[in-house]
Amino acid sequence: MRAILAIDQGTTNSKAVVVSEKGEIVGRGSAPVGIAYPKPGWVEQDPRRLYASVCEAIDACLKAAPDVVIEAVAISNQRESVTAWDAETGEPLGPVVSWQCRRTVQDCERLIAEGHLDCVQALTGLPLDPMFPGSKFRWLLDRMPAGRSVRLGTIDSWLVHCLTGGRRHVCDASNAARSQLFDLQEQRWSEELGEIFGVDIALLPEVLDSSAEFGRTQGLPGVPDGTPIMAAIGDSHAALFGHGAFKPGDGKVTFGTGSSVMTTLARFIPPRNGVTTTVAWRIKGKPTFAFEGNILVCAASLPWMAGILGLSDVAALVELAASAEPGGPGFVPAFVGLGAPYWNSDARALFSQINFNTTRAQMARSVTDSIAFQVHDVIAAMRAQSGGELGALYVDGGPSQNRFLMQCVSNLIEHPLIQCEAPEASALGAAYLAGLSLGLWSDLPVIAELPRSSQIIDPEPLDRAVLLDSWNDALARSTSRITTANDE
Repeated sequence: MRAILAIDQGTTNSKAVVVSEKGEIVGRGSAPVGIAYPKPGWVEQDPRRLYASVCEAIDACLKAAPDVVIEAVAISNQRESVTAWDAETGEPLGPVVSWQCRRTVQDCERLIAEGHLDCVQALTGLPLDPMFPGSKFRWLLDRMPAGRSVRLGTIDSWLVHCLTGGRRHVCDASNAARSQLFDLQEQRWSEELGEIFGVDIALLPEVLDSSAEFGRTQGLPGVPDGTPIMAAIGDSHAALFGHGAFKPGDGKVTFGTGSSVMTTLARFIPPRNGVTTTVAWRIKGKPTFAFEGNILVCAASLPWMAGILGLSDVAALVELAASAEPGGPGFVPAFVGLGAPYWNSDARALFSQINFNTTRAQMARSVTDSIAFQVHDVIAAMRAQSGGELGALYVDGGPSQNRFLMQCVSNLIEHPLIQCEAPEASALGAAYLAGLSLGLWSDLPVIAELPRSSQIIDPEPLDRAVLLDSWNDALARSTSRITTANDE
């Protein structure tokens, strides 16, 4: 059987799937990555362990599908996480600085104070926030050992380096678009942005289309040397592609550690209202653009709350939450500040409007509802900016399989959700792009018609105004900053 091996390298796990020429998943594997929190607000990973987890996932996947012939490899990866390595030896020269990491808050505040915000947003579609890699690259460079030949890259470029035995230093346009060093309109690295962030753009990878040959494997266990790597794309973009959300207004919400809300655009639209503009994918030199809203903490709050309440697992938390009516206390999961559409690094996680009558179920419900409220606010910002109708809206990621959580989202945004049974949308999207390179599928309409199992969740009647008032009150408390003597 002809098949594509798709890697989905995520924040907490690396996954691998084998996708047949019919677009079906015939093998799966996964392995944990590991995350370190060396200081408050700092989040990092070991680049060696990250690649080892990919190899472990591939091994498990190929054992589950022993009779396939792997014709190509495809990569989907966590975005805005970056690292550095020695160009000659391949030795990592620093950690993977995670997309969640806030270690460069002060650097971003300095750049804003220096008046660089408008320029950065105009060129990149992104705000000056420590989530994005520009300031992280500078942080890594400031700690490089002397006399080393340095390469900088997003996770797709690190994986390509590892998969090809160090022969290629490349990335795709979707990952480049999240770097804060890439000019969206010109589709190239920007000298001006490099000067703003203090990053030599010569250290960055060559930017390719999302569907292209990124190199050939060398020394990858279980995969013949010389197998082409035919696609690479950021995981959120890959999910959008995997759903077949090709029409303007179509979108998806990926639920995971954080969450990404993305809608396809007919053309480039400058960002405002707290959402970003990005390259969804690039094929044959032509970029497709999208709006995106990045939620920093989504499902990550669920195991935390389960532990606080002494529950066995997240399933028990969700079951408890479902027993409570909406409209109880408010909860803002600003453990590392807030992302879209607020972009407030000073926001703090909190509960509001708690009293002696507040129950454990209501506390649980406030945490699960915070997922829906954040998605609502991003969707509202996108609707206000685009002026167009929201089209088909797909959901993916582990939490998307829970009917209660997704019903809450649908109710709040007043729009149907398409719940897909296969949670590996990102891996599928990367595989489809590789298949496009190989000629397995001729064009986007053919990919859009590939079989996908799904069901529609329609919104139910709800007094949204009351719920939003409670949420907005909690937001206001989370984002207010009390001046102390130390601040003056």
